[in-house]
Amino acid sequence: MQKRTIGTSNLQVAPLVFGANVFGWTADQRTAFSLLDTFVDQGLNFVDTADSYSHWAEGNQGGESETIIGKWFRQSGKRDKIVLATKVGMWKQRPGLSAANIEAAVNDSLRRLQTDYIDVYFSHIDDHETPFEETLGAYQKLIGAGKVRVIGASNFGGERLNAAMEASKALGLPAYQVLQPEYNLYDRMAYENDLEPVARAHKLAVVTYFSLASGFLSGKYRSKADTAKGARGALVDKYLNERGLRIVDALVEVARRNNTAPATVALAWIIARPSVTAPIASATSVAQVESLAAATRLQLSSDDMQLLAEASAPRNNRSAQDRQRPIAMRSKHRSKRD
Repeated sequence: MQKRTIGTSNLQVAPLVFGANVFGWTADQRTAFSLLDTFVDQGLNFVDTADSYSHWAEGNQGGESETIIGKWFRQSGKRDKIVLATKVGMWKQRPGLSAANIEAAVNDSLRRLQTDYIDVYFSHIDDHETPFEETLGAYQKLIGAGKVRVIGASNFGGERLNAAMEASKALGLPAYQVLQPEYNLYDRMAYENDLEPVARAHKLAVVTYFSLASGFLSGKYRSKADTAKGARGALVDKYLNERGLRIVDALVEVARRNNTAPATVALAWIIARPSVTAPIASATSVAQVESLAAATRLQLSSDDMQLLAEASAPRNNRSAQDRQRPIAMRSKHRSKRD
């Protein structure tokens, strides 16, 4: 599997990231161990978590995901097979990007993760109250101490991200090497219009979250009755509209052409985006991990990409002729697999 580079660092990652936000929520420890083992067996190596995961689950307070990963590292001995990302700044117990909070939070994360270094340490959310100099200076100390290899930014706007990058250059401090934005076939414009130009200008790696739109792009949600069935159901209600269902129809059609699953196609579309390094996706079963991994081997044809682009465009961007054509008739070409 061809690896991709994190920014200007020497970190090499496979083009799919396992989202460990499900650990301690919809995947218990035993399940999580199986998922991680399968993930590695598929030739994948990038795992994303945060200090706050999974505080939203009943009975949790945060730190559960990191704790489970740490126990897996200890039991499996596979720490050296993983590029590990975690985050600081959003958890209510460790909020913000002050130097003091970053120092305390990283030590807590290292303890839970049972490791002495974090490959990618993300600012989980922008902190307008703390100067870039203080935040980046704290990261400089962590990098110098060997606790962190590279840093990343999540939930930043384009203007602020660019300002942070310029501050790094002006002050001689570490620069963000990777951006983690929300991005998928439905949620496109915020990244493409605001963040993508900044990421390209600064040669940032991009790893996308909500890559499957909270599971909506798996194709299993078609009505309010469907969303009432699972833990993520309420998160996908906003996608149940004409455009959302049009996207799912297109995914189902492209999946049919390629004898694969809609979720696999949705991830393959992101992987094929020139500015994206890897999408983040979660799974709660071994079969799901295998389906997600298949996205790294699926090469979508130009017709497949065009159909997905047309389906995900705002309605007024589609031609009248295109709107009249049934999805199944818009292309006869099939994409190829490695």
